[in-house]
Amino acid sequence: MDSRLAGRNRTAMGYVACASAGCLWSAGFYFGKIALGQMGVGHMVLYRFLFACLGLSPILWQRSFRQAKGLSGGEWRLLLLASFLGVPVQFLIQFWGLKLTSVSHAALMVGTMPVILAVAATSFTHERLDGFGWLALFGSTSGVGLIVWSGVGSGGLWAGLANAPGFTGDLLVVLSMLIASAWILINQRLMRRHPPLVITAYGVISGTAMLAVWVLAVDGLPPLQGVSSAAWLALAASGVLCTATTTLLWNWGIHHVPASRAGVFLNIEPALGSVLGVKLMGDKLGPLTWVGGALILAAAVMLTSRGGVDAEAVME
Repeated sequence: MDSRLAGRNRTAMGYVACASAGCLWSAGFYFGKIALGQMGVGHMVLYRFLFACLGLSPILWQRSFRQAKGLSGGEWRLLLLASFLGVPVQFLIQFWGLKLTSVSHAALMVGTMPVILAVAATSFTHERLDGFGWLALFGSTSGVGLIVWSGVGSGGLWAGLANAPGFTGDLLVVLSMLIASAWILINQRLMRRHPPLVITAYGVISGTAMLAVWVLAVDGLPPLQGVSSAAWLALAASGVLCTATTTLLWNWGIHHVPASRAGVFLNIEPALGSVLGVKLMGDKLGPLTWVGGALILAAAVMLTSRGGVDAEAVME
């Protein structure tokens, strides 16, 4: 009985960690848009991950981290592949898409991630997602759509599409979600044998090194002068809060719950992100926003209340 209770507690904390990561991720597009007003995509993403490495640096000095079991050659290759996909490839594509579209529409495209992740998890890692799980994912994604629909402006959705977001930018953000699903599943495989802190720290640092090589070769040195204090604060927040902290929380969370069930919490990011965009534009939250939020909350409750120890057993 004690082991079952401990299993339920670990699973519950895993869901809390994934939900917290989703909340912090929601501000990423907003901070990115501020920085993109003063520098290019490559330099903005590089600064974001340099701040993320700074946020992760205390972990490198922990005794438990230094004494962690080393990765084998094959695991290092997997880690470097995940780092390459998850840092330079995913984020350069994603924020280039953000440059070509609006914050709210980029947030909407992130709403495709739970479905992408659930399909990938059930296809490649043999996780089982029942009918209630798929219904929850559909309801959660529908909630995101309702929230963004309510925030595109008084002219309605199609008027908003015509005036603000770019179709190419939308597709680039969706493409980055496909790449992110591979990063999540590879990390989940590695964390079956290694602590989430180890995989997170090694992954972000090695990915940042790859990103730096690309950005310096293509875009040159990032700017140090002419960058406002608001932009520096946005870069620091996006690195420490929206990257280092979220990656730690997310990797710890999916270490204890199946990725297909954790995926519903990725919809917190587009939900809050779109609301943030609406607030910044001065729009009022309408009835559709409340309905959308209720759908997302109901989907999260549906998945977490039915997950329990069974969800944990699927991963073993």
